[in-house]
Amino acid sequence: MASTSSPALSLSKLDFPFLSSQRNMRRAPFSLTFSKGKLHQCQMPGRVSNFDGSKSNGFVLFSSLNGQIGENNAPEVQVQSSIWNWKGYSIRYQHAGNSGPALVLVHGFGANSDHWRKNIPVLAKTHRVYSIDLIGYGYSDKPNPRQFGESPFYTFETWATQINEFCIDVVKDEAFYICNSIGGLVGLQAAFMEPQICKGLMLINISLRMLHIKKQPWFGRPLIKSFQSLLRNTAVGKYFFKTVATPESVRNILCQCYHDTSQVTDELVEKILLPGLEPGAADVFLEFICYSDGPLPEELLPKVKCPVLIAWGDKDPWEPIELGRAYGNFKSVEDFIVLPNVGHCPQDEAPDLVNPLVESFVARHAALSSSISTTT
Repeated sequence: MASTSSPALSLSKLDFPFLSSQRNMRRAPFSLTFSKGKLHQCQMPGRVSNFDGSKSNGFVLFSSLNGQIGENNAPEVQVQSSIWNWKGYSIRYQHAGNSGPALVLVHGFGANSDHWRKNIPVLAKTHRVYSIDLIGYGYSDKPNPRQFGESPFYTFETWATQINEFCIDVVKDEAFYICNSIGGLVGLQAAFMEPQICKGLMLINISLRMLHIKKQPWFGRPLIKSFQSLLRNTAVGKYFFKTVATPESVRNILCQCYHDTSQVTDELVEKILLPGLEPGAADVFLEFICYSDGPLPEELLPKVKCPVLIAWGDKDPWEPIELGRAYGNFKSVEDFIVLPNVGHCPQDEAPDLVNPLVESFVARHAALSSSISTTT
């Protein structure tokens, strides 16, 4: 998550803008309108639930849902934190729920599995829910990218392999991938690489990857490469990271990308910041902001075989909805849902809107898969 006004490299697209701005925090009454099995209209509800949790040594031990969802009292759901050994690396993940379809929640750049803390307890009432820290982020291991030589390690192919093998080793089942921001590219790449594992994709404000080398004018590409080399190979990069990795900077960053700034709490700032202070986090941060290759959403969407639902907060200052709407034209995309008055991270800013969308999408396709397997 970074932001600068540099004409050579607009880091605001990387989830880390510095500038903060106040947002309108009003919410409209909640309603969902369906037509021919598709959701075509959403209106924002008021806040209906509060979450709390306990942590120890950076690990969330449990979270509980308080209050009501609709007219029913929500039962307490415990969220457990565990470690998965993947290729010799320790990977932190959180999980809850004992029955129903499996969901794997994939965070964006600079975030971690705690960014889904408002979704896991709700979705776990009727699903088996897993939220994973991608390698290099959260409380997963952060191997130094330089140890891999000239071959980049922190790529969408690496993370896609990670979540696919997570489904094989831990989930032990097919799963729906629910993804935010850069996590959407991870989900798309994973679904393309192992189509038999992914049953469906929900992409929430997927990154447009506007800094991709293919989206830069030819005359600007050498300048971008030089700037990336400066960040990666000199003290400038470490100094830049230190200016970002402070409570004040993280709060300002979040206040820009959250339309409702009341959701930018001390708890959220802590959950984003603390893993970023872990050894190795700076190297991963700098490596990824210098990663301008790899796939684009528009290249992967025609290749995936599973159903795709795209949801987009219309007040996202980093990934403009005007550009994102084009993704709704791909055949694999069953619908493009506009989330009104929401910013870049709707799952955390407006969970009371996102959770029902996840539930309806999964229920629709889980039921379809079940009916197909029964008839065959």
